[in-house]
Amino acid sequence: LTEALKNAQIKDVRILAGGTDFYPSHGDGLPDFPILDISRVADFGRISRTDWGWRLGALTCWSDVAQATLPAAFDGLKAAAREVGSVQIQNVATVAGNLCNASPAADGVPALLTLDAEVELVSHKGVRRLPLEQFLLGVRKTALAEGEILAAVHVPDAQGALGGFSKLGSRTYLVISIAMVAVLVAVEDGAIVWARVAVGACSPVAQRLYDLEVELTGCRDVRDVVRPDHLECLAPIDDVRGSAAYRLDVVVPLIERAISTLLEGV
Repeated sequence: LTEALKNAQIKDVRILAGGTDFYPSHGDGLPDFPILDISRVADFGRISRTDWGWRLGALTCWSDVAQATLPAAFDGLKAAAREVGSVQIQNVATVAGNLCNASPAADGVPALLTLDAEVELVSHKGVRRLPLEQFLLGVRKTALAEGEILAAVHVPDAQGALGGFSKLGSRTYLVISIAMVAVLVAVEDGAIVWARVAVGACSPVAQRLYDLEVELTGCRDVRDVVRPDHLECLAPIDDVRGSAAYRLDVVVPLIERAISTLLEGV
């Protein structure tokens, strides 16, 4: 792949695999720039095990995630995968494309943040890896340099951890999130040993709640643990789906529900 990229002229070329966000964004018109379809580039691959953890290749679609045999730490990501549009969309839309699209309401991002995911970026200059937090810069903005392709998402092992996901929309399916929460916890003797919490659709980029994560350590009951100061990193907006104030209000029960569900299942 690297050799091929050395000879490729991909300046101002839009790269895609599924195209489920790309084509609707252009309405009835046709793009007036070249498109490079990587959907048959075998080097990118799909889901595979590595010495470090797991690799989700650029061709990994959301159905692959939902149906894969993965550790319990991935349960939040698998739940999010089942919320990405319809089954038809899930069969085509890719994880990598979801990240490159960089929507604030991207369902997969909070879970990947709790999994400490990194992205692998490939160009004719070589390969580099970035934490997902450093890759997503804002609404429709990423750290992709000119000529780079997101080749894979890497997730480290989180032995014994449990993942969860909770989303609020105006209906049950086929809906853009008003707010969503992903959690990852390690539990011992009914108490939280460590926790990671990420919130999406409440800021330009999904956010980890680091202060809350610290306070969750040792908790057996998460009711009344989440305080307003834990949410200060969020910057929700008013739009047709809900007000900023409403989004902040619903984040709290979403977090409590996601974590409580995991604690009850231990």
